[in-house]
Amino acid sequence: MEISKLYNSFVRQKSHDMKNDKTKWVLGHKVTPYDTLGDYDLMMAETPPQVQGPPPHFHNNFKESFLIIEGEMEFFINGEVKNVRAGESVDIPPKTLHTFGNKSNSTCKWVNIHSPKGFRGFFDKTGIPAQNENAQQESIAPKIIKKVFELAADFDMIIKV
Repeated sequence: MEISKLYNSFVRQKSHDMKNDKTKWVLGHKVTPYDTLGDYDLMMAETPPQVQGPPPHFHNNFKESFLIIEGEMEFFINGEVKNVRAGESVDIPPKTLHTFGNKSNSTCKWVNIHSPKGFRGFFDKTGIPAQNENAQQESIAPKIIKKVFELAADFDMIIKV
């Protein structure tokens, strides 16, 4: 099945979830987490054009995967830059320094998985509810950036600046 059809099918199946209060803006990215029965956290995200990602970081215990659904995202992984386009994915093993950002002029839509479960709380604690006015801008305000740095290690996000 073509990736855009798969995405549209997924969105239709999950559309009731996307209308709830789970969607938040996190560091400039629109993030919607999903409940899972497995030992992993699953979310979908949209990154507007020219939005940088989180500070460079690694996870001691989490494995992380990204699947680009639409657009493209630039990843920095252990010192190397990799441009990942729609239909492509990237896996980040534990202890791998990484960050990402949308350097294109189009929105990037993507799926993110952290395994085992436990990272979703970071989005819950640092995100700004999507229904708030100016939520995207608020998600990158200095007080939120400070909160990210204060809470990151609680969620196995070891920031290296």
